Amino acid sequence: MGKTDKGGKNEGKPVATNKKAYHDYFVLEEFEAGIELIGTEVKSIREGRLNLKDSWCSIDNGELFANDIHISPYEHGNIFNRDPRRKRRLLMHKNEIRRLFAQTRQKGFSIIPLSVYFKKGKAKLKIGLCKGKKLYDKREDAAIRDAQRDIEAGMKRVSKYDY
Repeated sequence: MGKTDKGGKNEGKPVATNKKAYHDYFVLEEFEAGIELIGTEVKSIREGRLNLKDSWCSIDNGELFANDIHISPYEHGNIFNRDPRRKRRLLMHKNEIRRLFAQTRQKGFSIIPLSVYFKKGKAKLKIGLCKGKKLYDKREDAAIRDAQRDIEAGMKRVSKYDY
């Protein structure tokens, strides 16, 4: 059995995360959505061959779609492989999709894929309702990270000399 099989030890552990999303956006709310995939895509995801960078979600005719998620073709898939960047339908309750649609109508809000993981053998996509960061917000976050790193380094030096 593989690492991410049903009940496996990597159950719920992210296969891929979108670190750029956390850098460029404030994540206000997170949702879990199923992904409509073809068999070879699932095998490729299990191998960790996907990229969420620059991906985004759209709502068309009451359905939620993930755009620009790159799932590399499965090496042994031959004719069954699909376009790596094709539009993939996300599976959520209709009332959740309506709520997201209403919130994305506001200026500056968008739906961004955050991570992909397996849950009970099914591929799930964590999406976030996000608001774009300004340049000064990104600088402030970087300053906070640097300060935290300096504090932790100082604590290590102090604890090193404690007897």
